[in-house]
Amino acid sequence: MGSSIEEQIKAIEEEIFNTQKNKATEHHIGKLKAKLARFREEAEKRKSAVAKGKGFTIKKSGDASVGIIGFPNVGKSTLLNQLTGASSKIGDYDFTTIIAIPGVMKYKGADIQLLDLPGLIEGASEGKGRGREVLSAIRNVDLIILMIDAQHLDHLDIIERELYGAGLRLNQKTPDVVVTKKEQGGITINSTTKLTYLNENVIKSIASEFVINADITIREDITEDQLIDSFSQNRVYVPTMVVINKKDLADKRTLDNVVTKIKEKRLHVLTISATSGEGLDTLREEIFSQLKLIRIYMKPVGKQTDYDEPLILRESDKVEDACRKLHRDFQRKFRYASVSGPSAKHSTQKVGLDHKLKDEDVLTIVIWR
Repeated sequence: MGSSIEEQIKAIEEEIFNTQKNKATEHHIGKLKAKLARFREEAEKRKSAVAKGKGFTIKKSGDASVGIIGFPNVGKSTLLNQLTGASSKIGDYDFTTIIAIPGVMKYKGADIQLLDLPGLIEGASEGKGRGREVLSAIRNVDLIILMIDAQHLDHLDIIERELYGAGLRLNQKTPDVVVTKKEQGGITINSTTKLTYLNENVIKSIASEFVINADITIREDITEDQLIDSFSQNRVYVPTMVVINKKDLADKRTLDNVVTKIKEKRLHVLTISATSGEGLDTLREEIFSQLKLIRIYMKPVGKQTDYDEPLILRESDKVEDACRKLHRDFQRKFRYASVSGPSAKHSTQKVGLDHKLKDEDVLTIVIWR
């Protein structure tokens, strides 16, 4: 009998740990890392198949959704209640939230769904606590808030490690790698930029774990881990920010040091007190900004502009997206639109479906009757 997938994963992890990293071994280590990623993905698929039906079934609603993740007892429920008025149970003991509690934060005309997820613990990506369900739910949100307690600042590294292990890539973009599979001819590599971390040997040993014949074009300077990510099926790239709670209980110097370290990781960070409400106005504004939401004020033909209930879209959305969100007929019967505001070249500009909208534009859509 062959060894189980878990045993193979453990054996590869040990071999990577025990192999000295140098020029002669780098392609071997690359191959091992790629094999490890493939086995982990396979193990994950098997576990998911067994655990089907046990996850949280949360219907996405509103204009965007935000998942709040942190250790038990960090103040997630208090924060949710403060921001949304949802009644999430609060207690000074671990695992108060055992289901995902959704609430809606109304801000600048947007309905933003916030999810208070059960407390994450070390080992969550391997299924400890309700880790697997939490991590599965978080894969579908538009923004992750990593919430840590000012007195337990070390928790951030653990949370990041667990999310990384579960295939979540925080504040990263999908690597710019194009893989075109072909019938024969082996693996050919093209790069349109100078590669600092990779050479042809390493790229081929990693790629050979996933494809037999393919043209691979690398269009940015990436690491071997990013190359492995570009082949893996289960990676999710999510905008992320850090919220440090209970700031009133920590001394300022410690807090400032930690904020500086977090910023060095290129993560946006805010300090708040969920109980007293300090910092929550800034947090609301930051959530709106990180979600890259924009407000479009609709002006029906011959009527006044509706400034009370804007249409909420995303940065870089076009007139076409506005039509789609309003009613499917708007796109089908579209004649033209007129825009005034930040995206217009002059006071009122006549535009087509591909015109890119900006925050606080005023938009009129004219359709065929």
